[in-house]
Amino acid sequence: MTSKIIGVGNYIPSETIDNLFFDKHIFFNEEGLVLKENNASITDKLKKITGIEERRYASSDQVTSDLGLIAAQSAIENAGIDPETLDYIIFAHNFGDVRLGTVQSDTVPSLAARVKHLLKIKNNFCVAYDVLFGCPGWIEGVIQANAFIRSGIAKRCLVIGAETLSRVVDIHDRDSMIYADGSGAVILEASDDNSGIKSHLSASYTLKEKDFLYFGKSYNTDTCRDTKYIKMDGRKIYEFALINVPDAMKQCLDKSGYTIDQLDKIIIHQANEKMDEAIVSRFYQLYGTTPPENIMPMVISKLGNSSVATIPSLLTMILNDELELHKIKKNDVVLFASVGAGMNINAIVYKF
Repeated sequence: MTSKIIGVGNYIPSETIDNLFFDKHIFFNEEGLVLKENNASITDKLKKITGIEERRYASSDQVTSDLGLIAAQSAIENAGIDPETLDYIIFAHNFGDVRLGTVQSDTVPSLAARVKHLLKIKNNFCVAYDVLFGCPGWIEGVIQANAFIRSGIAKRCLVIGAETLSRVVDIHDRDSMIYADGSGAVILEASDDNSGIKSHLSASYTLKEKDFLYFGKSYNTDTCRDTKYIKMDGRKIYEFALINVPDAMKQCLDKSGYTIDQLDKIIIHQANEKMDEAIVSRFYQLYGTTPPENIMPMVISKLGNSSVATIPSLLTMILNDELELHKIKKNDVVLFASVGAGMNINAIVYKF
């Protein structure tokens, strides 16, 4: 027995933020000094490195659980199921509900409990909980749901990934331009046929890598020193990812029993276009070959990095035929992979 996806859904916020939005921002470096480059040069460099031209922000009245609810409702409708039949609701995020204009994260009750409440599920034995695992949180939620299903504890699970990173960025840090908001969700169900999850792998690198992504003070030293924002050491993350993610992907694929030439798609966390391309290239190098054309769909140029939401949102777009060059059909083998704060890495091989 394994688990398979029977429904998908996403929510892409309607507020489009292009790179011109940051034209009047004052960016500082880590020492609190104003960057000498003009903002046009900064945004141009961002586009060349990450591929990001636009990103989406949640509307002023929305929080992360609102975005997750919309994706969940869409997945439930797509699956054609009664939400009362769900055994688990697993909500992957990192910062909880942060209302616009505030700096406080709200995670009590859990975001999963809030979604269950708003779905009006009466079944008390539908267990709702959150997963905090960095950007790989949604994949980790799917891995946990699969474990529940394989063990016989559950037959059907809802796994949500949602984030409003626009609420936790330092506007004086140029890295703030990378982050975005969004959500995605899937319904997983027990399966005895040949489709579903074939293998998975997870790892946490914490000995030296724990603080590659962290919460830190604003680069503008005149602002409130007690307020923390999402921060990262981009160079260290890039080097870490290129060394460790391809190997994890290879281990997962090898464990599945499929070969590299049987792989139809790679859906990777949309963190940085050049980094993702380099990861996939190195992954194929481990097999002595090169990536085929259109193996890896990318939407980061228009949607930015929405953390846990990138993979389920992208999967929904593909299955809904919203990406012209990318299709997933029955019997296709897909490799999912992610890397993020922790530093955590995970991967899944899935047959549709």
